[in-house]
Amino acid sequence: MTQTAKSRREMLEGFLAAHPNDPFARYAVAMECVKSGDDTAAETHFSRLMAEHPQYVPNYFHYAQLLARVGKTDDARRVLNAGIATAQKAGDTHARDEMQASLDDLS
Repeated sequence: MTQTAKSRREMLEGFLAAHPNDPFARYAVAMECVKSGDDTAAETHFSRLMAEHPQYVPNYFHYAQLLARVGKTDDARRVLNAGIATAQKAGDTHARDEMQASLDDLS
């Protein structure tokens, strides 16, 4: 029997509840929300992750993608600019370049 999207989300939310300070746990829930089409919950999780763990580089790209998709282009630009700076500081040139390309596409 395969798991449904809801059961995966419930499982991930349980993991997040058990590990509330784990940035990957919140990121996984946010990504599952995106996958299931719950943009409001995804935005809440991405935003909270950015506030609580600003050094978590993967969050920026996917958060900005969501914002751009729902028409919040200025917010997407802001997130990408912050992500580019964070990735640069972390030495993650791949993420930096990916976010720069995404930012260029929004212009």
